Amino acid sequence: MPELPEVETTVRGLTPVLHGQRLATVEPRRADLRKAIPVDLRQRLTGATVVALGRRAKYGMIDTDRGDTLVFHLGMSGRWRVDPSEVEPHDHLLIATNAGRRLALNDPRRFGFLDLLRTDALDAYPPFAAMGPEPLGPELTAAYLLGAFDRRTAPIKAMLLDQRIVAGLGNIYVCEALHRARIAPSRAAGRIALPRLERLAEAIKAVLEDAIAAGGSSLRDFAHPDGALGYFSKQFLVYGREGEACTCGGTVRRRVEAGRSTFWCPRCQRG
Repeated sequence: MPELPEVETTVRGLTPVLHGQRLATVEPRRADLRKAIPVDLRQRLTGATVVALGRRAKYGMIDTDRGDTLVFHLGMSGRWRVDPSEVEPHDHLLIATNAGRRLALNDPRRFGFLDLLRTDALDAYPPFAAMGPEPLGPELTAAYLLGAFDRRTAPIKAMLLDQRIVAGLGNIYVCEALHRARIAPSRAAGRIALPRLERLAEAIKAVLEDAIAAGGSSLRDFAHPDGALGYFSKQFLVYGREGEACTCGGTVRRRVEAGRSTFWCPRCQRG
């Protein structure tokens, strides 16, 4: 599933194609993905000019001069294709700009979705309303984590995956951040002292920034809008490396909980 770095990479790839451009045609090619596509999407977006693009957690956002925002989620296999040579069977939304550029939202598994909201109502949008701070923003500090984890006995990994605590963190990058911070994923969140949380906050930001710089991780279906593949997966220190040597000389282990794999090194992530 595309995580925060992949969505950020997607938004950055769409920006030079869409920003400041008028949407000449907008063509939904089916009625639904994971949920119904707004029936008035074509009407409200056709002729509108894109004034900004952004991201909230794992959601992409395209703002228009009409006060509407197209929110997209890539699900497990979604990606935008820029100037495709032909329309593919799983291209579910087609957009053309007044500059002659073309975009196709492709999603073979249809676990993604599209929504159209008033821009001034985004904060109240149910997926956003209860979210914690952005991990790359100034609000994510050791002091914030200390307060959020106070007296919590749940494992630190589970707490970081809770979107109410931190918005947008996913399994891959939590595993990598905990390894960089040398914290065991099973450690009770409320028992982690401030100095280690300082290390963790720095590790979260660093691993996400490194992943964005590398274009994300091309696991399974993800690719950039221009079709290029991200290569951060080549920099994984623990994720997907069960049985391999850790940089500390230990051996990376894996366990599965609720269908989700956790990768860590018991030698350097002891507490």
